[in-house]
This record gives sequence, C-alpha cells and structure tokens, in this order.
Amino acid sequence: MKNQNPIHVFATWKVKEGQIENVLQLLKTVQEKSIQESGNLFYNIHQSITDVNTIVLFEGYTSEEAVTEHRNTAHFQDLVLGQIVPLLDERNIILTSPIQ
Repeated sequence: MKNQNPIHVFATWKVKEGQIENVLQLLKTVQEKSIQESGNLFYNIHQSITDVNTIVLFEGYTSEEAVTEHRNTAHFQDLVLGQIVPLLDERNIILTSPIQ
C-alpha cells in the first residue's frame, strides 16, 4: 500500500550558464498550473543567494498518487521535462514525508 501521508518534494536544479531567466520564466507558468492541481498543497520556488544559477523547489502534495498525477500533467511533461531539463546541468530530487 502506498504512503497516504503528505509528500514534500525538494528539487535542486543547477541551471546552465546564461539560462536562468529562461528557466525562471518557464517555472512561473509551471508554478501557476501546479498550484491548481487538486493534490497540490504548495509549490515554492527558491533561488540560492550564493549561486544565482541554483534553484530549489519545495513542493507539497497530498499523497504519492498526487505526485504521480503531477508528473503526468501536460505542464510537467511539456515545460519541465521538455523545455527546462535541457537547460540544466544538474537535477536532484528528494521525495520526503514530514515526521509528525
């Protein structure tokens, strides 16, 4: 049985030199669409203060199923995988569940 606790996603992206503005522009659209998903709790975008090319996403979902649904949306497939990932040097994702 899958975890029915909320899932928090921490994604760290290292953006290729010269591409940060493009990535941030695309991310604003991803954020707008993601927070409209029924299983989304929040979608926060952070930028490193020591390296402007490092983005950290902090996302919350109601369940593992909601994360899967998010990853199957058109905006994730088209914008994140199709347009943003090619502009990244590194992409690390950690799925977590809050400890109560």
